[in-house]
Amino acid sequence: MRRLLLIGPAWLLACAAAAAPLTVSVTDLAGNPLADAVVYVLVRGAKTQAEPGASAQIGQRDRQFTPQVSVIQTGTSVTFPNFDTVRHHVYSFSAIQKFELKLYAGTPSVPVMFDKPGTAVLGCNIHDRMSAWVHVVDTPLFAKTDASGNARLEVPTGDHQLRAWHHLQPEPGLPQEQALHMGPAAAAALVKLAVQAAPG
Repeated sequence: MRRLLLIGPAWLLACAAAAAPLTVSVTDLAGNPLADAVVYVLVRGAKTQAEPGASAQIGQRDRQFTPQVSVIQTGTSVTFPNFDTVRHHVYSFSAIQKFELKLYAGTPSVPVMFDKPGTAVLGCNIHDRMSAWVHVVDTPLFAKTDASGNARLEVPTGDHQLRAWHHLQPEPGLPQEQALHMGPAAAAALVKLAVQAAPG
């Protein structure tokens, strides 16, 4: 097994001095901006697992998941607080993480650990119109696009892989990947994704 020479905070400190801003624009094939697209950069030597204790939250409010799309690093624990006055039954049958939080109010005492990369689709067994997506990545360099389809990252110089994913992509919904070369100055990248419907 190859050992990483720089991991965790040491790796982040080392690359921070040689990082540059990257703006990624994600559109559909017609050129329309895609909000809530996940973008991330795979960097050789970066720690694939989140730091111990890393956590995120996906709530239920007004009978909707919030946020509807989440991106987390592998090894992150997620809590599912219910802010509604009705009970929810949250589940996922996805290969990367199968779980059920049976009919509950408040916040379950045990969070759900996402320890494999990929996409988990969430639902509520009581409210069929509720759905959400958790995209789990093996890198600390990730973001979601805003309403204009843009996301910004600080990326170390060198040759890397840029990936983008959107929940409206046709099944199996694998991320699109392209080579990324980062110099010492700011850079921009464009990714076009095939999606099932127009954004919004």
